[in-house]
Amino acid sequence: MAYTSINKPSDYFNTVTYTGDDVSPRTVTGVNFQPDFTWIKRRDNSGANHILYDSVRGAGSTKELLSNSTTYEGGGLASAYGYLSAFASDGFTLTDGTDGASEDLYTNQSGATFVSWNWLASNTTASNTDGSITSTVSANTTAGFSIVSFTGTGANATVGHGLSQAPQIYIVKNRASGSDWRVAQTITPTNNMTSGNGYYMELNATKASTNPGSASQWGNPPTAPTSTVVSVGNTSPVNGSGNAMIIYCFHSVKGFSKFGSYTGNGSAEGPFVYTGFKPTWLMVKRSDAPEYWNILDTARADVPNANPTDQALYANDSSVEYSETQGIDLVSNGFKVREGGAGWCNASGGTYIYMAFAESPFTTSTGIPTTAR
Repeated sequence: MAYTSINKPSDYFNTVTYTGDDVSPRTVTGVNFQPDFTWIKRRDNSGANHILYDSVRGAGSTKELLSNSTTYEGGGLASAYGYLSAFASDGFTLTDGTDGASEDLYTNQSGATFVSWNWLASNTTASNTDGSITSTVSANTTAGFSIVSFTGTGANATVGHGLSQAPQIYIVKNRASGSDWRVAQTITPTNNMTSGNGYYMELNATKASTNPGSASQWGNPPTAPTSTVVSVGNTSPVNGSGNAMIIYCFHSVKGFSKFGSYTGNGSAEGPFVYTGFKPTWLMVKRSDAPEYWNILDTARADVPNANPTDQALYANDSSVEYSETQGIDLVSNGFKVREGGAGWCNASGGTYIYMAFAESPFTTSTGIPTTAR
């Protein structure tokens, strides 16, 4: 059997950086596909929120979600400060907002630096009746990623996700309510979301993985995802009655993506984490104590194709890009933590989850090995 089914990961996930030019509308290209999920962050301004768009909800001035905020869909001022107005065959189109002084603050201000992270689902949607709630899904079973929209019932339910395997991480947002993002993960040895364990994390906050007790997020009793459905409870953040909801689902795909956990050792010679590919994008979050959601990628490295990768953005915060002291080495088959004792990635005994996407598989389907950075 071939090592991987994905020889060119950039056909399914790609990071594109760009410099603002104050042109509206402007189409950003170089993604290599028409994205279904695009996440944009201005790198040099702490007043610019993370803005997230997907093809299931649609593009436009009232469609942004903010990973760093509880704000409901369209409440993040993109209509004033600039927004993603369309998905294009090789990228996306940006349009200025209505604020004359800051009409392109979020997306295209002249001379400002931006990053966009882009995922491919299916470029189409389908009705899914696998769960007790009918969902609308754009799924890429090859890449292990799906976007799921449904209307909440306020009662324990299941929702079809469209993938061929159970998701290991799924991120839920109530689009109509100013509620926290909920993150379910089945990858850590403790404080996880598995049958009987209702733990959750919040993408917009630093808080540790939390067990809500009787207020179950993932069904009552909490129920692990299956190859067809995820379970949602009766709380507003995951299943608000009559509210439009969105879920982003992920599972690992050999040679392309890996969702896992590791334990920090507090040493400058931090843990090595095997992924089976050279990572190009990595998000790390401590799960047993409060910490930021740190995002690293090779496109924003101080020196291209050099280690360590240390330019961090925080999914839960609008801060400017921050240079970590030592950072993390991204190598041909995984990553090596270099920061001794740092809470964000290597506290002694700390438990961490990570999401990683590949620049290239460790070995292609034809046996060609990747090279180290």
